[in-house]
Amino acid sequence: MDQSDQELDRLSMLLHALPVENMPMTLSELNGYLVGVLACPDMIPPSEWMPLVWGETGEANFPDETTATDTIGAVMAHHNAVAEAMTRSLWLEPIYEVDPNSDEILWEPWIDGFTRALKMRPDAWERLLDQADEGTQSNLIFLMALQDIYTGNSKFTDAEIDDIDQEAPDLIPNCVAAILDKSRPELSHQEPANLGNAPFKAAPRPGRNAPCPCGSGRKYKQCCGRN
Repeated sequence: MDQSDQELDRLSMLLHALPVENMPMTLSELNGYLVGVLACPDMIPPSEWMPLVWGETGEANFPDETTATDTIGAVMAHHNAVAEAMTRSLWLEPIYEVDPNSDEILWEPWIDGFTRALKMRPDAWERLLDQADEGTQSNLIFLMALQDIYTGNSKFTDAEIDDIDQEAPDLIPNCVAAILDKSRPELSHQEPANLGNAPFKAAPRPGRNAPCPCGSGRKYKQCCGRN
């Protein structure tokens, strides 16, 4: 079952309550991270991936047992919701952050979480790259290139980065779908939307500046696109 806005808001609040000096994950980072964990060809148990949610030290330092139970439960509920969504369709809607000043969609935290998950099983992903077709390779390389842009290590020109920045929120879901088709073949009985041989815009997602399909009269990025 998809999580409600209230459940996601509560999860975000619980993550923000973690010690900030430890740099815990935000909701967007967690969403990308869990997609990466679940997309991995090798299973990664919660005992291994969960400590990284709490921050750099892997220690949550919960103030009491109730907070620990609530936070761990909320994180696992989101993990299970993402896993269930994958069984219905390889195309997943990322949870992006939104700049409160400009209302621009920020894809960078999501990508940071996703690539952090990839680093947990580098050998598994290396095997997939070696065995995968050119389309899957290009999609995975593109997502890693986005992380290079985020960390300032990209070799793209400023103009190219500006173009990629505009397109990335729409490209990411279909890149992930194409990767899942190969990394988790047991899920591929579902037909992901518009899989191809290279990254491209995901048709199911409206443009960020397009009118929101819900009929609110606002731009998509300022309405349903916030989540």
